[in-house]
Amino acid sequence: MQSVTSARSTADDDINARMKHYLVTMGIRTGCFVLAFFTQGWVRWTCVALAVVLPYIAVVFANAHAPRVAGRVSPVTPRDPHRRRLGPGRRNSEQ
Repeated sequence: MQSVTSARSTADDDINARMKHYLVTMGIRTGCFVLAFFTQGWVRWTCVALAVVLPYIAVVFANAHAPRVAGRVSPVTPRDPHRRRLGPGRRNSEQ
């Protein structure tokens, strides 16, 4: 039987989570870009490198969908155990 807790999240929840991740990543990129103006040496170049690479990473993660988890969906048993199944050679009127 399918329970509510094992159901997948809605499309809106998935989109909101991906948007939040994108905005956090781009916020970090903006911070790196600003820090590149106020630092020197290897810290500056690390900030520049992150400011260049983070947009690509943000877009890749924003476009990634949540993977399907194996084993979350189980077969549904019928509620009426006395109901007959249609077999070969049977018609609906014979039920």
